[in-house]
Amino acid sequence: MLTIQTSDAYSTRRHFLTAGSLALGGFSLSSLFTAREAGAKPAASTSLDTGKSVIFLFQQGGPSQFETFDPKPDAPQEIRTVGGLTKTALPGVYFGDTMQKLAKLADKFTVVRSFATGNGGHNIQPIVGPDSLNTNLGSLYSSVVGATHPATSVPTNAVVFPQAVCNDVTKGQGRGDFAATGSVGAAFAPFIPGEGGNLQKDLRLNLTRERFQDRRALLAAFDQLREETNADTNLKDFDRGQRQACEVLLSGSVADALDLTREDPGILAKYDTAQHVAPHDWNRAARGKRGYYTGHAKALGKSLLLARRLCEAGCGFVTVHTGYEGVWDMHADGNNLNMKDGMEAVGRSFDHAVAAFIEDLEARGLSDKIMLVATGEMGRTPRLNKNGGRDHWAKLAPLLLYGGGVAQGKVIGRSTRDGGEADAESVGTPNLISTILHTTFDMGLVRLKPALGAISRLGEAKPIPGVF
Repeated sequence: MLTIQTSDAYSTRRHFLTAGSLALGGFSLSSLFTAREAGAKPAASTSLDTGKSVIFLFQQGGPSQFETFDPKPDAPQEIRTVGGLTKTALPGVYFGDTMQKLAKLADKFTVVRSFATGNGGHNIQPIVGPDSLNTNLGSLYSSVVGATHPATSVPTNAVVFPQAVCNDVTKGQGRGDFAATGSVGAAFAPFIPGEGGNLQKDLRLNLTRERFQDRRALLAAFDQLREETNADTNLKDFDRGQRQACEVLLSGSVADALDLTREDPGILAKYDTAQHVAPHDWNRAARGKRGYYTGHAKALGKSLLLARRLCEAGCGFVTVHTGYEGVWDMHADGNNLNMKDGMEAVGRSFDHAVAAFIEDLEARGLSDKIMLVATGEMGRTPRLNKNGGRDHWAKLAPLLLYGGGVAQGKVIGRSTRDGGEADAESVGTPNLISTILHTTFDMGLVRLKPALGAISRLGEAKPIPGVF
């Protein structure tokens, strides 16, 4: 365990420097470095890596295709989107009325109207599921490039929950094991910043609960330890693995990426989605999700900003989660809001956050370096139920793709008149996973590596047609 003494008088460097037992994704940092030193290196060199990162915005609960990117304006009232239409930057293409900012940017990204997960239950597919070998997609990525970036020591795979950026949100991490690593091993489990993640679980801090929840105080403690450790000649007593483990924690790359106060205030303000916090009566109406709508709105923009900062620091795969399994689950059944109120509570903050992300990457010249994927585990039924909600639906789900070489201003595929399934050939989770793999790796080189046979087979599925 890592111990930081903060009893007003001192910080104990010697306790801090027992960081060899600090786990990153369930694996000892110093053991990881020592293992690599002994020859247990990643399955392949980073020459297989294209240098592009992926941010997977997982809309758990199942977003509606009708109220997002396929509103079906000519369908009967019980089918078409419950709100009005929003004209996009693409001629003849409309989105739902809560997607107003994204509509203006529709020439920058691609939507897929023929995507079907084939899954109608609450889980974390396609991040983790049969099509990903029951392994976190980011862990598959890390198993090729290594668990940490060779230059910055930043973890190459991370999962961002709302509590990573907001201390005052209702805690929730969704249904499913985001740290699942299947056969690739625990060394490649995702780094989960924020209370509840593996890193902070292994920090035994002598701080009050209030100060522990204050990320600024935590970062200040790391800054102080970094200064003291730099002057500590006793570091020579540690083996190479222990020294590298300390460098991961004290080099500043991880802490700097996590510290949003280092971001330009103007950019931080653009990402702020707190203005879209749902009215309290909506949280009360959906008694099973009390506070989660507010948490989604408060955190989503900053979560995407944190993901961008992690990618800039060397993280190659970041999953951004809404914080609870059901904020997109709009049954109108007492535990869940109806479609109209639900999209007001969740859709507008999503629209704001993703639009801010796209504008930010365009301005920073990162549009080719970072790919954004936004989808959930399923879609919603073609017909509204009697309460004005939509139920689970496996045959079609909304999918947005931006950056990383993805085509701009395209609508791929078409749904049937009732919006219930693809009008022709559907796009499935294997196609999405293959698209991600072809974005992050040179799959021609991957196929030449016998040790990467499983990943190579995943890449044999066709990438989404027309996406590149």
